[in-house]
Amino acid sequence: MPEDPIAHSELSALTRRHEETAQKTDREFGIVKSDLTALRLQVGNLDQKVDGLGERLEGLERKIDGFLTEQRSVNTTLVELLSGLVGKDTTPD
Repeated sequence: MPEDPIAHSELSALTRRHEETAQKTDREFGIVKSDLTALRLQVGNLDQKVDGLGERLEGLERKIDGFLTEQRSVNTTLVELLSGLVGKDTTPD
C-alpha cells in the first residue's frame, strides 16, 4: 500500500500538537509544583509562628494570674486597714 501524504501530514501535525501540549502541561505542572512547595514552606512558617504565639499567650496568662493574686492580696490588706479605721477619729488634734 502506498503512503497517503495527506494522512502522513495530518499525523505529523497531530503528533506535533500533542508534543507541544505535553510540554505546556509539563511546564504548568512544574509551576504548580513550585507554588505548592512555596505554600508548604509558608504553612510551616505560620505553624511556627502560631506555636510561638501560643507560648507567649501562656506566659501572659501566668503574668495575669500572678497580678490578680497580688491584687487580691493588696485588696485584702486595704480592707483590713480600712476595717481597723472604722470608728476611729482620724482628725488631727
